Amino acid sequence: MQIHRLNAWSDNYIFLLQDGPRAAVVDPTEAQSVLSKLEELGAELIAIFNTHHHGDHVGGNRELLAKFPNTTVYASEADRDRIPGQTVFLHEGDTVTFGGRTGQVFFVPGHTKGHIAYYFAPVEAHQPGELFCGDTLFAGGCGRLFEGTPAQMVNSLSKLRQLPDNTRVWCAHEYTLSNLKFAVTVDGQNADLQDRYQQVQVARKRQEATVPSWLGIEKKTNPFLRWDQPALQATAKMKEPARVFGRIRGMKDMF
Repeated sequence: MQIHRLNAWSDNYIFLLQDGPRAAVVDPTEAQSVLSKLEELGAELIAIFNTHHHGDHVGGNRELLAKFPNTTVYASEADRDRIPGQTVFLHEGDTVTFGGRTGQVFFVPGHTKGHIAYYFAPVEAHQPGELFCGDTLFAGGCGRLFEGTPAQMVNSLSKLRQLPDNTRVWCAHEYTLSNLKFAVTVDGQNADLQDRYQQVQVARKRQEATVPSWLGIEKKTNPFLRWDQPALQATAKMKEPARVFGRIRGMKDMF
């Protein structure tokens, strides 16, 4: 399974998965960049994996289905009637398959009420896992709570945090620099975070993508995975996980 990262709009990423002449797409913001890549690869689209219903994640569904009408559209049962063309309605613990890989479905509400993520475990020990997490987990950050609560988001992020460090995080936006600008204000003594912030500043000046990230790096530097660390608890002036997370998330919303 090859993964092609496509740029869309100002900061969205679309992920095209390729298995020889067959392809699948994760969260097609729009269709044209996907269609162009499919033509370049000589591949046929057989699946759309949607993480949630927002327009910048499903905007290309209808046009892609017009071109490839037999495509299977996967999304959450909780997003029924909100995903264009949805044909498979997924729950926590369900699996999907593509390219000889099995993807585990995680129900991760918080950003939206029906958000899911897809995790493809490695086939061989030396390979990375692949996590397509939409807007739940970002490089250096997490999604806003549009339809969920801090407690829900902590539970959702806990599911993702327990995955192996050797997992690539394919999040849907290039938000890393702005996320880390905030992160250093709430976890400023974190040497790993300071190093990462410097590296990302250099990368973005070169217009290099910072996605995918690695989950091991996120665990060390992303404040929204570190609600149980003393530094973040001190910043929030509380210790209960959902309250720490909620306070830090609220600070980010005002940043």
